[in-house]
Amino acid sequence: VDARGETVELEAPAETVVTLEWAETEIVASLGLMPAGAADVEGYRTWVGTAVPLDDTVAEVGTRQEPSVDSIAGLSPDLVIMETDDEALIPQLEEFTTVLVVQGSDAADNVARLKSDVTMIADLLGRNDEAEALLADFDAKVEEVASAIEAAGTGETPYLFADAWDDGSTISIRPFGAGSMPGALAGAVGLTNAWTGETDELWGLGATDVEGMAQFTETELKFIYNDSAGDGIFTETLAGNAIWDGLSFVEEGELYKVPDGAWMFGGPRSCELFLDFYAEVYAS
Repeated sequence: VDARGETVELEAPAETVVTLEWAETEIVASLGLMPAGAADVEGYRTWVGTAVPLDDTVAEVGTRQEPSVDSIAGLSPDLVIMETDDEALIPQLEEFTTVLVVQGSDAADNVARLKSDVTMIADLLGRNDEAEALLADFDAKVEEVASAIEAAGTGETPYLFADAWDDGSTISIRPFGAGSMPGALAGAVGLTNAWTGETDELWGLGATDVEGMAQFTETELKFIYNDSAGDGIFTETLAGNAIWDGLSFVEEGELYKVPDGAWMFGGPRSCELFLDFYAEVYAS
């Protein structure tokens, strides 16, 4: 039963699968089945590919925002996997294939949601043993990192996780709240999120700007940020800004860049990259 509440059935395990979001592309590949097609393959390689690389057999089927129904149909898939924001495509896709809709994120409990998505996808691929092993590795990594941070005695220092983009006239900063995927992982290993502002119910994401960061001027924390696009906003663009330069974590050099290709909304292997990074920041 998928995120729509619809029962999804196949006569045999799916072998030719198309995925329309990066997290599901990662999950399918990490279960040992390379997708026949995926949306925005090049973007996947930039933002996600460190965790689970794709090989050259994966066909491009358009962007994540505008997948090509013709390209998908040309692959004759047994199954198309999408998230809830792609549901407008379902009637067209169901004319020639089976569709599975997963939630993709749930700020109420993203770890439980992730495990549910993996299990649901594995059921339709006939890869339950692989899913069990994948999730066992994930649970073991959580335990390993939690123990390392506890042993280091550094877990009381909160963290702030964010990315940013330049709107031209202002820098928009997106903090990841406790319910986001990175936030849920941090919470699972005993870390405290410094961002207590408003976040959305689906992704657990907040919104602020440089002026809004002034609330952390005197706060001791570790600032963790993503810059897979190589924009250098936190390290270059904001250099010289009086508010930014005056933040205690900037003055003390407590800025930590997430490894490129670690996707903040990904599957278990992406999550393991984040967990290893938390161990590096807090326990190395």
